[in-house]
Amino acid sequence: MSKNICVVGTGYVGLIASVGLADLGNHVIGVDKDEEKIKLLKSAKSPIYEPGVEEYLERNLNSGRLNFTTDIDMAIQESEVIYIAVGTPEGSDGSPNMSYVDNVVTSIAGNLNNYKVIVTKSTVPVGTNRGIEKQLKGMCPEKEFDVVSNPEFLREGSSVQDFFHPDRTVIGCTTERAKKEMFEVYRALNIISVPFIWCSLETAELIKYASNAFLATKITFINQMANLAEGVDADIHKIAQAMGLDGRISSKFLHPGPGYGGSCFPKDTKAVVDTGDKCGIDMSLIREVIAANELQKERIVDRMEKRMGSLESKTVTILGLAFKQRTDDIRESPSIAIVKSLLQKGAIVNAHDPKAMKNFRKLFPGINYFNDSNEACTKADAVIIATEWNEYRNIDPDRLKSEMKGEVLFDARNLLDPEIFISRGFAYLGIGR
Repeated sequence: MSKNICVVGTGYVGLIASVGLADLGNHVIGVDKDEEKIKLLKSAKSPIYEPGVEEYLERNLNSGRLNFTTDIDMAIQESEVIYIAVGTPEGSDGSPNMSYVDNVVTSIAGNLNNYKVIVTKSTVPVGTNRGIEKQLKGMCPEKEFDVVSNPEFLREGSSVQDFFHPDRTVIGCTTERAKKEMFEVYRALNIISVPFIWCSLETAELIKYASNAFLATKITFINQMANLAEGVDADIHKIAQAMGLDGRISSKFLHPGPGYGGSCFPKDTKAVVDTGDKCGIDMSLIREVIAANELQKERIVDRMEKRMGSLESKTVTILGLAFKQRTDDIRESPSIAIVKSLLQKGAIVNAHDPKAMKNFRKLFPGINYFNDSNEACTKADAVIIATEWNEYRNIDPDRLKSEMKGEVLFDARNLLDPEIFISRGFAYLGIGR
């Protein structure tokens, strides 16, 4: 039986939830206060780059199962299930800013015209859902509702696939009535035998943080091993391959690079440390992961400077601005730290990215942007590959050598064959090789 659902927030999480829940057969209203974004979504255009999302937008808009509005009161009143999918950006002290969530809860309290399930999709600190429950009971003591924690585990660049084929669906709830409602929402996923983890609100909240903190730790571990491999003249790819064949470890997230970024890992690791501090629990391991990840970003420019000498007035081309391929998201991208450091050292920066230049230009309007990666490398003293876009895997060494003024090539994602580029006269730098 389909449900009438309201998704508050049409950012990355909210947009994918809206189109995904509608495609599962529910009737969904996506809500955002940004009128321009709503107009764009109603025309089946996505405000973010995410492969496949516009196809789902168009199909579900045309079917009548999906709509978008700025009228949050109407959307809440007409829905049985309300998803909170607004941002929880990092505050100045490292803890999440919960003001957007608080605003949605206030709107819900003013529109509880019948029983509703309130589902927190946003990544929130442990205890948030209990707090929402307490807040609503205080504001609406006569109203019926349940609060559910349903964290998302989508990977940018493949989120549509992840929504319909998740590794697991985590649902924290406190009543059988809420469990039954959520079972109906996700009935289609249950049919294809997706594992469901039914648990308490606090457990669901911590599952999200624990998962991301562990993956961030794994990335940081392989980066530090790569740095050690450089020092002892070993090959990190052979090391990672051997480690990955151990079933207890697996090969996922054993890819050395310039450090993790994005909207989740940096924010969530800091939130874990903040939660630990508030509970009096030592989270020293995660604290060190955060510090080591920042050092990894700085190491890129430090190694270049050591190889080239002064970077003053040198032209450096950075290929890749998004924090990973298949997205235009630059949040906490290693490229931000790299460009900042290059500019501080007096370098002239050229930049190219297939999708993220518009967003990056908002932070760095004064650097040189190129729509063609080959043009971006022309007359460059050095080139840094910072994002693993497939087009950078096919760089022609002869053409690149003829276009560049210098010979330093820093392959921060280990996309290229070092022997080929060294044989063409490049001063090749990689990670752990």
